[in-house]
Amino acid sequence: MSGVAGVLHGIRPPERRWDDAAAGGLSTLDELVYRSNLLGGDRSLANIGGGNTSAKQLLEDHAGREVRVLWVKGSGTDLATIGPSGFPGLRLDDLLPLRERAQMNDAAMVEYLLRSAIRPDQPRPSIETLLHAFIPATHVDHTHPDAIIALTSNPNARRLVEEAFGDEAVWLAYQRPGFDMSRRIAQLLEEQPSATCVLLEKHGLVTWGATGEESYGSTIEIVSRAARAIDEAGRGRFGLGGQAVAELAEGAADTLLAQSLPALRGALLVDTDGLVLELDRTAEARAFASSRRAAEVSQIGAPCPDHLINTKHKPLVIAFDPEREDAAELARRLREGVGEYARWYREYYDRNLDDETRRFPIDPAGPRVVLLPGVGIVTTGGDAGRARVSRDLYHRAIVVEDAADALGGFRSLSESEAFAIEYWPLERYKLAQAPPRGELAGRVAVITGGASGIGRASARMLAARGAHVVIGDLNFDGAQEVAEELVVANGPRRAVPVRVDVTSEDAVAELVRRAVLEYGGIDILVASAGLATSAPITETSLADWELNYAVLARGYFLTARETFRVLLEQGRGGSIVFVASKNALVAGGNAAAYSSAKAASLHLARCLAEEGGPHGIRVNTVNPDAVIQGSSIWSSDWKAERASTYGVEEEELQTFYRGRTKLGVNVYPEDVAEAIAFFAGPRSGKSTGNILNVDGGVTAAYPR
Repeated sequence: MSGVAGVLHGIRPPERRWDDAAAGGLSTLDELVYRSNLLGGDRSLANIGGGNTSAKQLLEDHAGREVRVLWVKGSGTDLATIGPSGFPGLRLDDLLPLRERAQMNDAAMVEYLLRSAIRPDQPRPSIETLLHAFIPATHVDHTHPDAIIALTSNPNARRLVEEAFGDEAVWLAYQRPGFDMSRRIAQLLEEQPSATCVLLEKHGLVTWGATGEESYGSTIEIVSRAARAIDEAGRGRFGLGGQAVAELAEGAADTLLAQSLPALRGALLVDTDGLVLELDRTAEARAFASSRRAAEVSQIGAPCPDHLINTKHKPLVIAFDPEREDAAELARRLREGVGEYARWYREYYDRNLDDETRRFPIDPAGPRVVLLPGVGIVTTGGDAGRARVSRDLYHRAIVVEDAADALGGFRSLSESEAFAIEYWPLERYKLAQAPPRGELAGRVAVITGGASGIGRASARMLAARGAHVVIGDLNFDGAQEVAEELVVANGPRRAVPVRVDVTSEDAVAELVRRAVLEYGGIDILVASAGLATSAPITETSLADWELNYAVLARGYFLTARETFRVLLEQGRGGSIVFVASKNALVAGGNAAAYSSAKAASLHLARCLAEEGGPHGIRVNTVNPDAVIQGSSIWSSDWKAERASTYGVEEEELQTFYRGRTKLGVNVYPEDVAEAIAFFAGPRSGKSTGNILNVDGGVTAAYPR
């Protein structure tokens, strides 16, 4: 198999990874964790956050009574990473009588499950808990394997399943998870006692066993047989019709995207306060987006209920040929495409509302997945983690849609079925478990001088408030260290380091380009890169004069100009914050080069506030003074020179500065970062052209 067909055909028999040595001697619950992690660790078997597993055990309760307990995956957890605390325990004898009920709505079911818990502090049990309770086997696994979804999502599905499994498999036509589905599966298994698995149309697989290893092994065997059946039945037809558009080389694609992604992000921001983009330029993404049938097949719908919350029912497909059309045309089509998609999504929402879903407000109407022929796939999310989940889940969609199409045509959930999942109260509950969004959630901030001092403190503060941060600094090792710290504290892709010399036009352009390619655009610029020299005017060299102006005036101009270009293309406003100095307002002896360059940057900010205002671009200035801790400037000759200017010893300089303030305080990087965060965020949304001193109160620097 070669070409597009070979790239897209990702249905393969899974690897059996059970290790007797690792599983031996584990408790029932710990072995359940081990089994779950094995299943979740293979995303072709279990989606991110999807699937559920269980084990039954005889335990002694708090009163010393023997009870049969069902350990089942907690709602919203992920099989790949779940630990023992992620499995609530429920009294099985409380659950089994429900098998005889004729009906039970979701709210009543959830309340009943919570009342059946063996401990009050457990997570909420899985939506499909009763499925596990009603199957008599000790160990039960419910997964969403690509092979099973593909096999059951085409018009020939029943025949293919019969040929592959015969009486071993029970077939269940699509049904939303919950009480009715669980009860129906129990009935079907009673009617077909020889069955070893249940195949859920357009949904997934249920297996079981007397031991955890047996249940896991059954999953691997059934999925492997499904994969072989797909390979045989679809041979020669994988690849969605082959390539329709030539794929761009890496460099050309980056250039195209750097010029057009801000238009996409700006169009998406019409419906939401903040989001980031993720580029998927893998071979599979490029092949899918560039194939002849992607525009048709992708619009049929999402392959699995698990996908819908993160990918929506269908992606946006852009009609574009990069060999014949340029970035400006792509930007135009992206804006139009998002607008058309949003209109469709609002109509989809309105026509499918019912009594169950009416209480949930509409999600942002823009697409979560965008197909760019010749380029790849772009996914979106409220933060980098969510954008990546959308990307990873859509990779599963690529595999399923290609395979199902090769088997006779991909079939998805109907629109009403998809909506019933997307706005299902039990799925909405999972979303509600996410922590509250920070005030800068989904914003992208570029910080120059981010490796130390005020820049580093600002990076930490903006990231803690939800921003994604591009840390630019001449000291790349320092920028990388800060980025790694922010990723550990805030999550993957929340910060990236970039080496930048702000005096270089090309380097600054590359800094902004990296921000766009990493996150899709920019919302905030903090110009904090700095240096300082101190000398009487008669001893100030031309080199020192030009160096101060190169970094503090030209550097601020270049970063602001490149950021303006992105902000104007996005069309959603933005915030630029210049870090100037008390010296921008107060003449400083023996610091003419530094002070006048800082004054130039302050006035540049006011000029840019005039230009940016009609476009919603705010430009403000923060003036710190004597911020010694953590600053690379104060570790240079500047400290000794300023001490000499004031006639004090270097170790007395901090005390001297504190003494000249009206508040009698030291000023730290975090103090300045608070002011920067204020100007960067929505609380200063009606402020531009302003100056905020963070100097402890230096009378001469009072703005007037």
